[in-house]
Amino acid sequence: MGSYVLGLQEIDQEQVAIVGGKGAHLGELARIDGVRVPPGFCVTTDAFERIMENAPELAKPLERLSHLNSDDRDAISEGSAEVRQALEAIAIPDDLAAEITNALVDGRSYAVRSSATAEDLPGASFAGQQDTYLNVIGAEAVLRHVSRCWASLFTERAVTYRLRNGFDHRKVHMAVVVQQMVFPEVAGILFTADPVTSNRKIATVEASFGLGEALVSGLVNADSYQVRDGAIIEKAIAAKHRAILAVEGGGTEEQQIAADQQEQPALTDEQVLRLVALGRTIEAHFGRPQDIEWCLAGDEFQIVQSRPITTLFPIPEAADEGNRVYLSVGHQQMMTDAMKPLGLSVWQLTTPRPMAEAGGRLFADATALLSVPKSRANFVAMIAKSDPLTGDALETVLSRDGFIPLAEDDGPGQPVPGAAPVTIETDPAIVTELIQHSEASIAALQREIATKSGSELLDFVFEDIKEMRRILFDPRSHEVFTAAMQASWWLNDHLQDWLGEKNVADTLTQSVPNNITSEMGLALLDVADVLRAHPEVVAFLQDVEDNGFLDELPKLAGGEESRAAIQGYLDKYGMRCVGEIDITRPRWSEQPVALVPMLLSNIKNFEPGAGQRRFDQGRREALDKAQEVLERLRGLADGESKVEETERMIERVRTFTGYREYPKYGMVSRYFVYKQALLGEAQRLVQAGVLEKPEDLFFLRLQEFQEVVRTNEVDRELIQQRKEAFRTYESLTPPRVLTSDGDAMSGSYRRDDLPEGVLVGLPVSAGTIEGRARVILDLADADLEPGDILVTAYTDPSWSPLFVAITGLVTEVGGLMTHGAVIAREYGLPAVVGVQGATRLLKDGQRIRVNGTDGYIEVLDAG
Repeated sequence: MGSYVLGLQEIDQEQVAIVGGKGAHLGELARIDGVRVPPGFCVTTDAFERIMENAPELAKPLERLSHLNSDDRDAISEGSAEVRQALEAIAIPDDLAAEITNALVDGRSYAVRSSATAEDLPGASFAGQQDTYLNVIGAEAVLRHVSRCWASLFTERAVTYRLRNGFDHRKVHMAVVVQQMVFPEVAGILFTADPVTSNRKIATVEASFGLGEALVSGLVNADSYQVRDGAIIEKAIAAKHRAILAVEGGGTEEQQIAADQQEQPALTDEQVLRLVALGRTIEAHFGRPQDIEWCLAGDEFQIVQSRPITTLFPIPEAADEGNRVYLSVGHQQMMTDAMKPLGLSVWQLTTPRPMAEAGGRLFADATALLSVPKSRANFVAMIAKSDPLTGDALETVLSRDGFIPLAEDDGPGQPVPGAAPVTIETDPAIVTELIQHSEASIAALQREIATKSGSELLDFVFEDIKEMRRILFDPRSHEVFTAAMQASWWLNDHLQDWLGEKNVADTLTQSVPNNITSEMGLALLDVADVLRAHPEVVAFLQDVEDNGFLDELPKLAGGEESRAAIQGYLDKYGMRCVGEIDITRPRWSEQPVALVPMLLSNIKNFEPGAGQRRFDQGRREALDKAQEVLERLRGLADGESKVEETERMIERVRTFTGYREYPKYGMVSRYFVYKQALLGEAQRLVQAGVLEKPEDLFFLRLQEFQEVVRTNEVDRELIQQRKEAFRTYESLTPPRVLTSDGDAMSGSYRRDDLPEGVLVGLPVSAGTIEGRARVILDLADADLEPGDILVTAYTDPSWSPLFVAITGLVTEVGGLMTHGAVIAREYGLPAVVGVQGATRLLKDGQRIRVNGTDGYIEVLDAG
């Protein structure tokens, strides 16, 4: 065939740029033994580019489209219609039209289908974004529908999708697949992995009578089958009232199915198993789970499309094929975003146990802990106490017979972190000593790393990471925050039992000493006090957008003093940022403009001295609560004994709770020192022509960067592949629990003691508060008023400065001892965490009630 037309037998999956994603997949499918694909050809992207080149009038409309906001539906509708109409009006040149029509077989009808170059890709399916036309008859009709397919690259939905996913309209081209029509008795979809649970061992088949468009468009209910290990494990036969069928003369129409056929199975069980076996062959060829469109005509299956299932969360690689259970590290660390390779590798080097990687996230392999009866029971109980959703997901996995078999010998089991009782003395000097040792070590690091470069620098960083681990996992450090955690649990359990009061420890832990994260929020109030005294500075900050504003401040009245206050804050807290466990994330010291919205909010919403007053108030409330509790205990049987034990636990929890936030502060302080040094080395490699830009470092593991520094050579293609993979990972939502079968599980709350219609979560900071919900996904968008309740996906320490301005907290991720919970208790904010879908189910501006004692949220108005 000619240069503008390629037969399917000439195409493979490497030719996406020429025939688009759909065409490349169909060509590859046609090469698989045993897979029947309707014959046909592709009109290549060269034809589309030729049409576009002959339409210079489209340049300006395309430019306008590229700058639209993805939410501006009116502008997208108008702009996309303009481009479509212009494209459909362009006459196909005679030589191109001849190539297309010469490839047709007389008397046959055709399916004419769009195939964009950014379609059916591993990271973005673009399914349904362009158009398909069925039962097209005659050369003239085929040509007309080819033009329509080209124009469908600019449907409203396609333009919106590209804008939201960062694809350039001008870099996406369109091929067109033209295939002989199949007139099936039955058609449908086969997923070679369960699209709901993500289990790779379960295939799902959906089937209905007639053409598959009825099913894809949602017009009809379909029969549904689930198949595992060659057996149907679940079957549901639907009432199928309508079908889409081809009509004589071209096109399709919706028709009623005869009453006696509506509840008949569309497929026999034997056909279902045969189809799944065919799907497994296709999956094996492409190397990943597939979403397959199929037709059944004359008891023969024909495949009309196969694309990767882009919504599945990847499975970590394992050394063997045994069943495994993984727990999300991101849910424990309050950072569920994808991480770049450098960030993943540095975090791996930081932790004492190796972790699995999948989808740009880290997972802890809990299989060994779950394989021994004693450690299983202790571990699941501990997890369920701190994060009921993860605990429930674990229970669901373990309820499957034999998935993780128990060893016969109970033995001592694996040690469970935090499970053993701690008997450490309540001595504040322990905390002081640990903090001083960490600060001295970081100061030494800063001095020594400044003298290093090249391979010596990388060797030094690897050695210092060992020092960081020694400090992070100092047994005394672990005992301190474990003692605080266990004392908190003891107080809540015993005081509820003795006094009937829930979560008393939440009040007792307000304004504890040595909490570096809560101090950070209060310290920003102090900075606001300095700035508030200088109106010219405040006015200037209203319009600040770039990070050079600090250098401009000295030109203003009060600017020197203001700059010094902000810089002093950055000197102590500038290593923090959103997602700080990823070393590649920009720090406040690198992007100080991130602090400006919070500073302006503090200036507007607080009076001078608010930071100290806030701390003093919390401390008074905690001490008053302690006295109240002790007085009530004295009136009970064996009261003095209860008082003595409770006093000891109150002292322990107040002495040690603040330290819970310090180890991470020390860790991210070191991370920032490493990052600055590594970027300096990357800049040298840019100047040497090895790297294109310093940030390419972020897409190399630390060990790989060490080798690049040593050899002055880098695999630029690898860096590009990782950038593309990272963009894919960013769109995925990690599960709390992941199995080696691919089951992605988030767990459920199983409580029947709550009012109807509430959103359920984990109570982590006692009290009840009503206020306006502020649904905030990006810290930069935080515009809070006094009395607001923050609703967000998760919070890490960088969110702490916002906590001084809110009255309650709701998050989708979190546990009893994660950051948001600790700081909410410190500030006395009612808080509920682990509320699934909170940012979607609660609307910004709604009035809500947060019950931080019992763990639920009520919507009081529609907002």
